[in-house]
Amino acid sequence: MAADPNAHKLVPAHIGDAKILRGPGGETHQVAGGDVPFLTTQQGVPVADDQNSLKVGARGPTLLQDFHFREKLFHFDHERIPERVVHARGFGAHGYFETTETLSEITRADLFQRVGERTPVFVRFSTVAGNKGSSDLARDVRGFAVKFYTKEGNWDLVGNNIPVFFIQDAIKFPDMVHAAKQEPDRGFPQAQTAHDNFWDFISLSPEAMHMALWIMSDRTIPRSFRLMEGFGVHTFQLVNGTGKSTFVKFHWKPKLGLQSVVWNEAVKVNGADFDYHRRDLWNAIEAGDFPEWELGLQLFDEDFAKSFAFDVLDATKLIPEELVPIQRVGRLVLDRNVDNFFAETEQVAFCTQNIVPGIDFTNDPLLQGRNFSYLDTQVKRLGGPNFTHIPINAPKCPFHTFQQDGHMALHNRRAGQITSRIPGAGRRAGPGRPRIAASAALRLRRVATNCASGPSCLPTITARRGSST
Repeated sequence: MAADPNAHKLVPAHIGDAKILRGPGGETHQVAGGDVPFLTTQQGVPVADDQNSLKVGARGPTLLQDFHFREKLFHFDHERIPERVVHARGFGAHGYFETTETLSEITRADLFQRVGERTPVFVRFSTVAGNKGSSDLARDVRGFAVKFYTKEGNWDLVGNNIPVFFIQDAIKFPDMVHAAKQEPDRGFPQAQTAHDNFWDFISLSPEAMHMALWIMSDRTIPRSFRLMEGFGVHTFQLVNGTGKSTFVKFHWKPKLGLQSVVWNEAVKVNGADFDYHRRDLWNAIEAGDFPEWELGLQLFDEDFAKSFAFDVLDATKLIPEELVPIQRVGRLVLDRNVDNFFAETEQVAFCTQNIVPGIDFTNDPLLQGRNFSYLDTQVKRLGGPNFTHIPINAPKCPFHTFQQDGHMALHNRRAGQITSRIPGAGRRAGPGRPRIAASAALRLRRVATNCASGPSCLPTITARRGSST
């Protein structure tokens, strides 16, 4: 039988004002040209037909040589990445942090030196226990994570909307999360801890009782991300130019005030709109009603730490604001929604170990465990050690490193040179600009001590830059 010469002929047609082509099966083919770019494969090859796979005859089997069909399905089959074990359901936005009070006497951190200076930030809010498809208004702790793109590197302040936590030592973190997740035999309840596993854990962990009271309060059913406080939870250190350190606890105070819903409202809202908090934040930013928080610090010294009734490094306790008032030093404004949810909100990688000169850790064992675990988590979730090459995770300042290769390496150094920043954001070393010798690269030296809790003897980070060649 001779082949029908019109079997694959496309016929011009219209859908409203749009010009299209119709195939022999009635399928629509959009027309490229003018302001409409041509569809291509990932190799840049123009695609003639995105509606039909290549077949043997009109009804024959699909050919393996159809590389566009193969590429399209291959990519689709690999689109999903592992979701976060905790904080899987989140929503983020871009903005800036503006310093309103200089802290030059307390810390050498660059972003706190000049009043009025703005530092770009990315903020991700989240629930903790629920999976990616769970509801926004579940009764749960909310994550409040801020990535500061400072002139001296990225600082991640990875906190919650509650000032304390369930445990004192990170070795119990897997047990706590397993207890909070849905029952392992039935896979529910989703995004809530209303089951025996969790309460068994609480009953066997007396230090968790403080946090249990907080999660049963209205703090865990907030009215909006815009009406929610944030806390760094841990005690950190601020270190000034002379090496003197001061204990600090970080607080975010919403300019709109603090509001929550009541339980029967939460149940109704969840039934009507699973994306209630996401929609609220997106719409507010799109309307120009930019949410804002003030950054507050509780600052105290070693003498206070020794006299306080509890260990200041215990994350299950808080320091009352009546004893250590909050000093407000800056404001956080979210003024731009993401361009792509997956590329930014889903791929952003927060790590508590990401600090900058002038900010340091303490010996809080929960914080130390988070420092170890978060990096491991991001490598697992994002596929390899080069997740810092993803634009949302890359520093906006020049950076110099001798790391190279690995899975999906996007930026390797040339012989005798080291990369600067992500392309389009900076310059490479070259003629007239110094190169850093391998033997004189930027070094980080941690001073080991065996102290208890005082800031004067806690480990500090000192940086030394070698000579240029």
